[in-house]
Parts: sequence; C-alpha cells; structure tokens
Amino acid sequence: MPKPLFLLTVLSLLLVSIAFPGLNAEAAPHKQKNMDRAIDSYQALQKYFYQADTKLYHEEYPHNGGNPYSYVWPFSRAMAATIDMSQLNKIGESYKDDVQDRLQGVELYWNNETDPPGYDSYVRPPFGNGGDKFYDDNHWLALNFIKIYNTTGDEAALNRAKQLFDLAVYGWDNDSSHPCAGGVFWTQAPWSNDRNTISNAPAAEVGLLLYEITGDQYYLDWSKKMYDWVNSCMLAPNGLYWDHIDLEGTINKRQWTYNQGVMLGASVLFYKATGDLTYLERAEDIADKALEYYGGSRLYSDPPYFNAIFFKNLQLLESVNHNQTYRKFMQAYADEMWQTVRDPETGLFQLDPNRSVSLLEQSAMVEIYANLATEESILNIDKK
Repeated sequence: MPKPLFLLTVLSLLLVSIAFPGLNAEAAPHKQKNMDRAIDSYQALQKYFYQADTKLYHEEYPHNGGNPYSYVWPFSRAMAATIDMSQLNKIGESYKDDVQDRLQGVELYWNNETDPPGYDSYVRPPFGNGGDKFYDDNHWLALNFIKIYNTTGDEAALNRAKQLFDLAVYGWDNDSSHPCAGGVFWTQAPWSNDRNTISNAPAAEVGLLLYEITGDQYYLDWSKKMYDWVNSCMLAPNGLYWDHIDLEGTINKRQWTYNQGVMLGASVLFYKATGDLTYLERAEDIADKALEYYGGSRLYSDPPYFNAIFFKNLQLLESVNHNQTYRKFMQAYADEMWQTVRDPETGLFQLDPNRSVSLLEQSAMVEIYANLATEESILNIDKK
C-alpha cells in the first residue's frame, strides 16, 4: 500500500471510532455471537469431515461411497475457513497447528510434473489419481497462501502463490480470433473452453496482492489485463457480472454472488495499489447494485460458498469506506442460516434434507461467521 494512502486509512479509522463510538459498542455483541458460531461450526466441520490420518477431508457427510477424499475446490474452502479461525481475536493462536495441517494436506494435490506446475482437482498418488487443473481452484489457493504469508511471513507460502499466479498467466487465451479474445480459461480439461469471471478476477486479486508485497510491475500489468477483460466481456447492462463465455461467443448470463464479490474486491485492491478513486467508486457501485439485486430471497438461491466469497470482498470494501450497510446485510444472512438451516444436534448446515451436507457448505458457514467476528483491521486480506 502506498504510504500516504495507508496513513489516510489509519486516520480515517481513528476519526470513525471517535465520531461514532456507538458503532463499536453495537458491533461487540454481534462479534461475540459470530465468534461462538464460528467455533461451533468449525468443530462440526472437523468432527464430521476431517480425516486426521491423511490430513484430508471427505466431500460430504454422511459419506455415501464414491471418492474417499474431497476435490481440491472444497479443500481450498476448508483451508480458507481454518485460516480465518486462526485470525480470530484472542483465540486464533489455538488454530495455528490446524493451518499447518492444511498446508500439509493441500500438497497431496500438488502436481509438479506439469509445466507450469499447479494443484490438480483431485489428490494424486498414492491417495488418488489426480485430475484436470482448474485455474480458479488454484486462484483460491493462492489467496490462501498470501493470507498465510501476510500473517506469518512464511516465504514458502509466498513463493507458492507466485507459482500459482504464473499458472494463471499461462492460462491466458492468446488466440485473437476468439470472441472476446483474451481472458484466463476456466480449466485445462479438454471438455471446456470457457473463460469465466471467476477464472480472471480472483487471479487479478492474487496479482494485486503480490504487487503490493513485491512491487513487481509484472503483477500489476497482468492483473490489469485480467480485470479489463472481465469488464469488457462479462459486464452486464445492470452493472453486475455474467458468468462465462464459450468459444462460440455464447454468454452464460447467470449472475452469481461470488462473481460480483471478486470484481468489487479487485476494484478495491486496484484503488489501494494506485490511489485512483475511480476504482473505489467502481467497487462501491458494484456493491450497491449487488445488495439491491440480491436483496430478499435471491441471495438464498446462491450457495453459501459463493456468498462467503462475496461477503469477504464486501468486508474488504468495508475496511476502506466503513459502510455499515454491508455488515448488516451479511449479518442478516448469517442469522437466518443459523436459525433455519443449521441442525442444532450436529452443528451442520443441512440445506437440503434429501442429500448429504457438503464440505463446501459447512466450510462456507465457518468463513462467514469467522469473518463477521474478526476485527476490521484483520479483514484487510493484504495487510501484514
């Protein structure tokens, strides 16, 4: 972060706390409630999904056959949830060993036999046969590694994030004949040639965070290309973002919550990297339109693991502009899920009584409660 902007942010935090002392007092009971809920939800996650002998997770509970371990995308969310627990005020230290367990477990997906290397979609031998690489899976893991580095100074985590950004650059579409040429593909699998909001915007976030850490222009330039591609090809007339485009030029116009989250988050990070208020205004515009669009029942039609990513990015914006509207929106969702979806006997979030609880869903609820319980200064994912 440029030093003048950092000082301005600190000063604004002080002014907000002085001018509105009631905000902190009002938030305190919610923070304790959310912390208690995060602890309870994490305990259920570990009890019903975690396999301590391998440091891996089941994909679902009850586990009804099929793959013995989860794919890397659900693992990445369980890893994110663990990192979030490790940053809780006063109790976070007790989760540090769990973070180390996640770091060991995720390496069972690592494939260094490809160039560039990256994480396969499924565990590799001897635990499984690996699988196609998905670029977005690797973006989520890169964000996890950066958060670990910013918290602990772990250079190995930083180096792994750099490797994964190189993988994202490798996934860029260089064929100028394609409709909406450019963009990072969603996967290396031969059955899909889609380029997605979610395979580009999180990569831009990774690059921007690496730029802040290293000052290397390479990261800023590529982040700008990825961000600009999404704005050129995925921005809908209502100011929100569509999902993906295929090589025939057909656009899937579903507007998932996490697509909005990663673009508003990238906008915040561009503001922090450049000081250009246009980016902050864009982030606020996306947030305003998203809160209006997802108000009422529409938010609940998206899965909690998409909403958790949306919320984290809303909180990143909140850490800059201190708009309490976002927190109220998120808290209402968190309260409703606790009261109507959670099974009080198990602590699991049973979204559909006709199927198993998924690792993705349980991890997402841990993320949501942990982040709502976290001090604002820690919510800023790029702050060391």
